[in-house]
Amino acid sequence: MTAGWSAAADLVVVGSGVAGLTAALDAAAAGLRVVVVTKDAVDAGSTRWAQGGVAVVVGDVPGDSVEAHVTDTLEAGGGLCDPAAVTSIIADGPAAVARLRSRGARFDPGPDGRLARTREGGHSAFRVVHAGGDATGAEVERALVGAAGGLPLLTGHVAVDVLRDGHGAVAGLALLDDGGRPGVLRTPAVLLATGGYGQLYSSTTNPETATGDGIALALRAGATAADLEFVQFHPTVLYTGPAVGRRPLVTEAVRGEGAVLLDRAGRRFMTGVHPLADLAPRDVVAAAITRRLAETGTSCAYLDARALDGFARRFPTVYAACRAAGIDPVREPIPVTPAAHYSCGGIVTDAQSRTAVPGLYAAGEVARTGLHGANRLASNSLLEGLVMGARAARAVAADRAGGLQQGHLHATSLREGGLAATGAAAPAVPIAERGVVQRAMSGAAGIGRDGPGLAAASDAVEAATVLGVPIDRAGVEDAALTLLAQAVLAAAGTRTESRGCHVRTDFPARDDGWQRSSLEVGLDDRGRPVVRSERTVAA
Repeated sequence: MTAGWSAAADLVVVGSGVAGLTAALDAAAAGLRVVVVTKDAVDAGSTRWAQGGVAVVVGDVPGDSVEAHVTDTLEAGGGLCDPAAVTSIIADGPAAVARLRSRGARFDPGPDGRLARTREGGHSAFRVVHAGGDATGAEVERALVGAAGGLPLLTGHVAVDVLRDGHGAVAGLALLDDGGRPGVLRTPAVLLATGGYGQLYSSTTNPETATGDGIALALRAGATAADLEFVQFHPTVLYTGPAVGRRPLVTEAVRGEGAVLLDRAGRRFMTGVHPLADLAPRDVVAAAITRRLAETGTSCAYLDARALDGFARRFPTVYAACRAAGIDPVREPIPVTPAAHYSCGGIVTDAQSRTAVPGLYAAGEVARTGLHGANRLASNSLLEGLVMGARAARAVAADRAGGLQQGHLHATSLREGGLAATGAAAPAVPIAERGVVQRAMSGAAGIGRDGPGLAAASDAVEAATVLGVPIDRAGVEDAALTLLAQAVLAAAGTRTESRGCHVRTDFPARDDGWQRSSLEVGLDDRGRPVVRSERTVAA
């Protein structure tokens, strides 16, 4: 690969969603030279598609409290949350939402003039604030993009490699633009805010950008990941027949407002499954729908929202998606099915977004902070992005003030295979064809997994994998998806129990031997994911 351009910054933020833009704005306000990199349009990531809202306790709902929110989060997380992380992130939520509102975000008001609230699965109170009815993510993204208008922003650039100096610290980020031309941003600090890996599956609520790039970058740079086996499937995605790619979400808030799930015969089936019935945590509802579909030999369940007043006004995004599919949710139940939605695990970070690699940070869905454990509580994702994005900016500023220096970026000091504008060779990485990966993961690593299926999926991915050098965005994404498939399959095969989003049909019960035990994944000498250790989560 030929030499390309080079530029410098104090901080490079990879990703332009809620965590990335929050961090970039705060870091710039602290006086750092910030560059934001995104492989697509600035608002093309997962944040804009979030419907439900932001779970936050601001003190104006009688009977609700930060402590109750913490308890709900820990209950949903199935024993794998880090209680200290949960408490601290949720406690910082009100201030984070206030900062977002100061940047122009407008949330829906209630009849009394206070913020309107809804309730979602696993929540014990109406504490989820929302915007545009069911367009909260779009409003959050609009406000942050507007506030970030003066920041240097590289769209159409995909991150290829985190470059390190001879001491292992971050020294830069290698990029490819839409034309396949390479470049390097020289920097002592890279924040990965790239979202999740929903595109690992054939059917997902995630946009095309969600290909696990950030986790792949971090693993190749020497960081570790954890809880990758916990892939949350949203219970209610609009079903219009067999399809692949991004599917329209039917927000959990529809059930929060009173809608109920029915099977083909019109029978409710969540009663008795969980004390919260249709408002049980997502993992419980998704698993129950999957079981009922298997029992009845049908392709979808139904969400009956006909009793809700003003459906089109309260849920305009869902209503429009239903009408586009020829369904009138006011007059008929909505056909729904689970689909891949959120990665509860990710790059292991501390409470301030630092990873184990000096100068490398992670925030948002790409990170594993300990907030979500084995299953994310609804609407805690935007909250985490706001809080941890701000913390990442503070951590970078503190590290810079504490003496973190720019690494020397030259060919002899780069780790082997690093891509640089200096002419160093691009690394060869395992790459499999995307369709093979998605079919293997959807067939064996969705809701309901077993040892033989996971092993067969691993064999299928391995058989389709070759070593290659990504020369464009598609190649970078395929390489990331290949690595993530290998990592998820390794972790899922190791965890011989069912917990949260991870349901093993050959080990259907929770095993207390796994309680508070989180699997860490790293790369071996060949660049293949391996389960390195069990990380004990503090009680």
